[in-house]
Amino acid sequence: MSLQRREFLGLGVAAGTAAFLAACGVPGGSSGSGATGPLRALFMKQAGYSESDINAMIGAFKAAYPKVPVEATFVAYEALHDKIVTSAAAGKFDVVLIDGQWLTEFATKKMIIDVTSRFKPDWKTTMLPVEEIVRYQDRDYAMPWVVGGKLFYYNKKLLADNGVAETDMKTWDGVLGAARTLKKKGAVKFPFVWSWAQAECVIVDYGSLLAAFGGRWQDDQGKFVFNTGGGVTALEWMKSTIDEGLTDPSSLKYIEDDVKRVLLQGQAAMVLNWDYVASAAKDPQQSKVVGDIVVTTSPIGPSGAGPACTGSSNLAITTGCERVDDAWNFVTFLASPAQQEAHPDNITPIWADSYSKASVLGDNPELAKAHGEQLKSVTDRPKVNNYNAISQVIQQQIQAALYGQQSPQAALDTAVEKANELATA
Repeated sequence: MSLQRREFLGLGVAAGTAAFLAACGVPGGSSGSGATGPLRALFMKQAGYSESDINAMIGAFKAAYPKVPVEATFVAYEALHDKIVTSAAAGKFDVVLIDGQWLTEFATKKMIIDVTSRFKPDWKTTMLPVEEIVRYQDRDYAMPWVVGGKLFYYNKKLLADNGVAETDMKTWDGVLGAARTLKKKGAVKFPFVWSWAQAECVIVDYGSLLAAFGGRWQDDQGKFVFNTGGGVTALEWMKSTIDEGLTDPSSLKYIEDDVKRVLLQGQAAMVLNWDYVASAAKDPQQSKVVGDIVVTTSPIGPSGAGPACTGSSNLAITTGCERVDDAWNFVTFLASPAQQEAHPDNITPIWADSYSKASVLGDNPELAKAHGEQLKSVTDRPKVNNYNAISQVIQQQIQAALYGQQSPQAALDTAVEKANELATA
């Protein structure tokens, strides 16, 4: 995909807030549609921008647009997709936060509106190369808001105390060897902890390893083929870390917040997780290992690359919205340079010029550096119409292999057969 190997730091482009807002609408304006009541927005309450970040952004929007009240609802990621679907017929929400993988489904079912004509030409140069994540059949259906992949975190003190070189963290072979050393020396009971619950998180982790081990989700004709080559090797690798006692078996029930907690309690040495862990690792109220956690890019696998599986969150306007102009002003305000630069602790901005600003680099320049480097090597989850159902099938079969109920090969054979059936349903 186009995000791979694309440079963005140091582009020297300008994305001034005043110009941005002027292009998106006049503060205090109204849609003139005659609709009353607040804009109703649906957000996620876990990884990504925190609930307090979003409420602060909404407060700033209300100050800029006093005639446009906003009512926000927050749900867990695992409930977000179904909440959007079940509320669509009733027109309950005007703006919804969507996972990038749902865009094809929602656009095909005409649950979100086409906003192509509202995209500004200069965004192609002032944004990171992220427009692809909101495109379906060459049309734009959302405003990019969060983009990136899971990063790699390790406890440098645990490594140093046990004679493990930080350079070993550059490859999955090195990481595996480090885990074995830490296990042998009793540094931690389980060097690895993962978000391998039967949820979307296991798809993301498997997706990163799938690409690192040289596999792919689909062939050039769109047929699922992850039950061959690196797809099988990746799942065998995951299962072997459980069998060797290197991976905490609780990983099979954990999502990302659980992984963050275990790492920051000093009970694990190496994890994959989202941007927001970097800030939490420096917070004494959340972390017992302040100063010990390093954030870097995903390790390189046998494929010669260390891609991270992307996780984008975008702001879409529902087809039931009666105040489209107000809704567009709202989503572009939340995604504006000013708002993203004001809340850089958990999420790095989508604007290239932001990465030259001290307010963004702040106390965590290593996060910005890692994020920038990782965007040169990413991999995506399948973009298919029936993605959510397909994802659930794959989750179930990955877990069947990890629990030892089926061999990795048999589990993936079943997953591929069912995924291909659903993709053509």
